[in-house]
Amino acid sequence: MTPPSPTFREAFRFWLKLGFISFGGPAGQIAIMHRELVDRRGWISESRFLHALNFCMFLPGPEATQLAIYIGWLLHGTLGGIVAGVLFVLPSIFVLWGLGFLYVSFAGLGWVAAVFYGLKAAVVAIVAHAMIRIAKRSLRNAAFVAIAILAFIALFLLHAPFPLVILIAGLTGLLGGIRWPDIFIQARDPGDSGRDYSAESRSPPTVRRSLQVIGVCLLLWWTPVLIAGASLGWESVLVREAVFFSKAAMVTFGGAYAVLPYVAQEAVGRFGWLTAPQMVDGLGLAETTPGPLIMVVLFVGFMGGWADPGPLTPVGMATAGALITTWVTFVPCFMWIFLGAPHVERLYGNQRLGSTLAAITAAVVGVVANLSVWFAGHVVFPAGNLDPFALVIGLVALIGLIRWKWDVVPVVLGAGLAGLMYSQVA
Repeated sequence: MTPPSPTFREAFRFWLKLGFISFGGPAGQIAIMHRELVDRRGWISESRFLHALNFCMFLPGPEATQLAIYIGWLLHGTLGGIVAGVLFVLPSIFVLWGLGFLYVSFAGLGWVAAVFYGLKAAVVAIVAHAMIRIAKRSLRNAAFVAIAILAFIALFLLHAPFPLVILIAGLTGLLGGIRWPDIFIQARDPGDSGRDYSAESRSPPTVRRSLQVIGVCLLLWWTPVLIAGASLGWESVLVREAVFFSKAAMVTFGGAYAVLPYVAQEAVGRFGWLTAPQMVDGLGLAETTPGPLIMVVLFVGFMGGWADPGPLTPVGMATAGALITTWVTFVPCFMWIFLGAPHVERLYGNQRLGSTLAAITAAVVGVVANLSVWFAGHVVFPAGNLDPFALVIGLVALIGLIRWKWDVVPVVLGAGLAGLMYSQVA
């Protein structure tokens, strides 16, 4: 029996909760959404979830945020997409602003750093658990297993560009669906037949609607930038941050892990908004707080404003810098989804598209595996040496998530408390 569609109030409560429990970077956040929306609540089918995820993987910007917007739109139209995207990001804005203020005010984080020390180990488990869950559902035969392994090798050993890996996987699925349909084409999920998604998702896209989306989003995107330039000067740190991160939002594919090296290089080496150690600290904050990993841009914007306050106080310019970098980073996400999702929904059930996206999903397993190894290496083997505490906490969390179906919230809280207690006795 198909579960009933959620009311707007039910969905609002879920998106609000997600904003506070979305730990683990993009892989962990996607895993949480899958667990809650597909497995527990049944608000969206497995195939529809993967259909949306694969489209978001093609887009520039943070794929987990865009996935939340897509599903919110699918369930309750434009308003549902806006609510899902805003609540996914909003809690982390307050958390990271507060931590940024503590960071610059007290030259360190003290007990906060100890909590994050435990959280990092839990994040390793969350990411690994995400990889296992996605693999179980998407690697349905040897061909898809091979695609996942080759994607991992290409990223981890050959350092191939992420878009190239996804492109090759998609072409493999397309050609495989034509040549070997029994292997590459999966029947449409019968559970979708009784689902009542929003009227917007069932309506054919129109040119008028697309032009309206572009016009409204561009107006929202650039109005704060123009106000900052008119008020503080076109060479102010706010305008330079806004233009740089707007450019990054347009051209950076592959999610947060792909964009971070570019952001770090430019923010530290070219603009001097913060130092390399400060950038590393900011990444650590973003990795171990709820919300998208790309929220590290808020920390960068905060530090740039603090270092160059201009006519404002340091905290005032830092706050403005944090807000404007966050704004120009995430407003484009809504434009991509509201423009593209109606067209993508028209193609749902297309067999050739299905085989293409199925191959991309298999490649995503390799992508998540690469992220798991990369993150575990930095947490469990910092500076090349084994950290027994991180290893034990990570294993306990992973076993609990797999065997006892622990919820993410107690896992994260417990790991943070363990880190704080360990710092007192170590």
